[in-house]
Amino acid sequence: MSLKRKAADAATDAAKKTKPNGSITSFFGAPKPKADTTAAKFDKEKWISGLTAEQKDLLKLEIDTLHESWLPHLKDVLVSPTFLELKRFLKTEAAGSKTIYPPMQDVYSWSRHTPLNTVKAVITGQDPYHGPNQAHGLCFSVRPPTPAPPSLKNIYIALKKDYPDFKAPPKNGGLLTPWADRGVLMINTVLTVRRGEANSHKGKGWELLTQKVIDTVAKVRTNGVVFLAWGSPAAERVKGVNKEKHLILRSVHPSPLAAHKGFFDCGHFKKANEWLVQRYGKDGGIDWNLNVDPEEAGV
Repeated sequence: MSLKRKAADAATDAAKKTKPNGSITSFFGAPKPKADTTAAKFDKEKWISGLTAEQKDLLKLEIDTLHESWLPHLKDVLVSPTFLELKRFLKTEAAGSKTIYPPMQDVYSWSRHTPLNTVKAVITGQDPYHGPNQAHGLCFSVRPPTPAPPSLKNIYIALKKDYPDFKAPPKNGGLLTPWADRGVLMINTVLTVRRGEANSHKGKGWELLTQKVIDTVAKVRTNGVVFLAWGSPAAERVKGVNKEKHLILRSVHPSPLAAHKGFFDCGHFKKANEWLVQRYGKDGGIDWNLNVDPEEAGV
């Protein structure tokens, strides 16, 4: 039985215990999704034609690789002076001797694995991994054969406490694309880093874009989304989220320096699923298992 199915059963049991004066949502069922009118009206080619030659050059990566469900909501940030200066900085970095991670084609992989209309949960990281063959555009995730880093191993421990049947990727792996494909948006606050230099691209402009991503999810995903905020920086990112509409689950960071202070027993994965099932119906939860063949996971 999948972890999602178990959550559905738990939520069903909870629903049976609902009192006669329960919420309107529980009486009428899960809310129906609303169309994203912003995306429907967006003309990508017209937008591109209105860019200057320099903007087209600087924003080629965004034009080519950012999923079109996100572009209508992020386009104004992309042409802001702060973001364009970031792109000039990255162009200079790339022209020098420094290696930048993740590979450029993976910077926006979070947007392609988790289009805006599929987002059910959000996990926010801080800085991409800065070692070879690690970062690929999803926070906490690494591609095989790279082993799961310490923070991710701690995430597995917490998951195993919530769901004893949880299965991690084979061979001590750390690939989280199955989660992303199931509606878990996994985005770092800063999307690039120099090899071997943690936080080297912090404060350059990425924060403006990634905050807009979080704000967009909170605004557009009106059925409700679970925000898993691990650590103080993640909590800062979601402080403006409407708590009446969305579920915010806070905990210390899963890093070895903090996880023992409450992360292992936070119960976030089960709490997220129980809430999602109540919002989206019996199939609304997330199957957290990761024992998936790498080719099936989009590697």
